[in-house]
Amino acid sequence: MKIARITLSDRASAGIYQDRSGPEIERILGEAFSTGITWNREVIPDNRQEIEQLLIRLCDADACDLIVTTGGTGPAPRDVTPEATRAVLERELPGFGEVMRVMSFPTVPTAILSRATAGTRGRSLILNLPGNPKAIGECLPMLLPAIREALKHLRGE
Repeated sequence: MKIARITLSDRASAGIYQDRSGPEIERILGEAFSTGITWNREVIPDNRQEIEQLLIRLCDADACDLIVTTGGTGPAPRDVTPEATRAVLERELPGFGEVMRVMSFPTVPTAILSRATAGTRGRSLILNLPGNPKAIGECLPMLLPAIREALKHLRGE
């Protein structure tokens, strides 16, 4: 299985601080899928055109099964991950973002500010996650059953 993890952060891509969200994604997915994973690791700035181009390459040329982004899902002007994701999707799967917001809201009332989404392009599943490692640790595990099922459907199983 090919999995790409993309950290979207102006500061992390400039080396101002260390990416902790990408490794958290890798830890959780590595435990969930355990064997046979080929990783593609990217850290890029919050630039819509660059995000779109990378997502297209990872889906169309690199044939990644799963692409997980972290960061850029809030209401700030530089938060453009959902727009870039929607621009390249063939089918949106908004339930992923809806579940993360609903499940996170009781403990983090600001979770409703997240605009994360998910969807498919070709045989690739693209999933937006929050940019906080703790939020990733809370959200990603609860999405694993749906991720597994979506990947089966995309493979035609």
